[in-house]
Amino acid sequence: MPEIRVTPLGAGQDVGRSCILVSIGGKNVMLDCGMHMGFNDDVDDELEIKAYYAGHVLGAAMFQIKVGSESVVYTGDYNMTPDRHLGAAWIDKCRPNLLITESTYATTIRDSKRCRERDFLKKVHETVERGGKVLIPVFALGRAQELCILLETFWERVNLKAPIYFSTGLTEKANHYYKLFITWTNQKIRKTFVQRNMFEFKHIKAFDRAFADNPGPMVVFATPGMLHAGQSLQIFRKWAGNEKNMVIMPGYCVQGTVGHKILSGQRKLEMEGRQVLEVKMQVEYMSFSAHADAKGIMQLVGQAEPESVLLVHGEAKKMEFLKQKIEQEFRVNCYMPANGETVTLPTSPSIPVGISLGLLKREMAQGLLPSAKKPRLLHGTLIMKDSSFQLVSSEQALKELGLAEHQLRFTCRVHLHDSRKEQETAARVYSHLKSVLKDHCVQHLPDGSVTVESILIQAAAHSEDPGTKVLLVSWTYQDEELGSYLTSLLKKGLPQAPS
Repeated sequence: MPEIRVTPLGAGQDVGRSCILVSIGGKNVMLDCGMHMGFNDDVDDELEIKAYYAGHVLGAAMFQIKVGSESVVYTGDYNMTPDRHLGAAWIDKCRPNLLITESTYATTIRDSKRCRERDFLKKVHETVERGGKVLIPVFALGRAQELCILLETFWERVNLKAPIYFSTGLTEKANHYYKLFITWTNQKIRKTFVQRNMFEFKHIKAFDRAFADNPGPMVVFATPGMLHAGQSLQIFRKWAGNEKNMVIMPGYCVQGTVGHKILSGQRKLEMEGRQVLEVKMQVEYMSFSAHADAKGIMQLVGQAEPESVLLVHGEAKKMEFLKQKIEQEFRVNCYMPANGETVTLPTSPSIPVGISLGLLKREMAQGLLPSAKKPRLLHGTLIMKDSSFQLVSSEQALKELGLAEHQLRFTCRVHLHDSRKEQETAARVYSHLKSVLKDHCVQHLPDGSVTVESILIQAAAHSEDPGTKVLLVSWTYQDEELGSYLTSLLKKGLPQAPS
């Protein structure tokens, strides 16, 4: 029995590091695991990989891995909502055996993005107006550029003079990549790029660590985004003791990080060397995360139409909620393995068969057009040629194979109590079938026989009983179903003739 096996080595009921091992079609594929600079993989003739636009950050992609008729879609991080600089993730109805999707925000349905942006700008504005400093911990690419565009536009409109800084070096690197891959941004950015590069900011300057001690208001974007190390944590320690200042957390924070602690309400933090840092600055959480929320995840499942779903990169309790929702709404199995746990999914092998143009034309001539929603039964001859299957008409198959046609017919005897002559019995049979089979071609031939499509019915006298007639019913293999139905119908007898 063919099967697909999936083992999370990272991101199983967990947010953070990711590494997923997939065994499909006898091949092992490792997803989201980084790369070895000196090692080259073998991507052979049997393995197909297709990338889909994922939103999230510049260059993010979802991947479909296909071996033969088996396929898996792996999302990594994605965003189903367009923002100021990227479009929304998209996937076609690829109907994979398995969809592996991140579930960071498995229980969250976000409010209006415009409301969040207004609230963000209001809080930043109020803080700098009262002479305070605003720290915004971000990751290098993605939300950083999104919020920079937002503040740059607002500073220009309101004519604010307070400086905005970005971690040294990151702005230049980001600009370089955005110029290089401008086609990956949304339509608005691409249109304005000819006149002006949206990522060359007039009000946002490179940050030097000495600026953190400068008096007066300022806004600083610094990495990393969870306040667990680096420049953002250093600035936070300097500014935490002043109630005029504010830290705005724009994204998800893993448990154990300083970001998670202050969002949980902790105001006394034990730092290295057992020093206690008292947090007096205002702490705000405004989700500008580029991950899909619960609604977005459900939307992606609906678009892809997978046979099964597997959740990774999320917290166990939140995954459980989403798992039940997916199973109820889409009627598919949903899995949420822990790290090191293997999920095995049996798959049904499908054999692709080509259909000859002549056979399709014959079906269309009969007015029986195929429907995507309703399967159609086609009669033909299945031949294998050059390791592929082809369904053709019997005439074409005979011609290609150089064979003569032999017709196979089935004959059944039906006894009727009828003392009339054979011709009269045949006429009664014709009248009865004509009234019952209104959608079929029923004919009474000059020789006294009756035909229904390819089925032939003849009446003959019984050799021993003059009051009994024998009906010989004969049909081809193609009309087996109709032939069986007519036989059972005639065995019930004919209606009484009017006296």
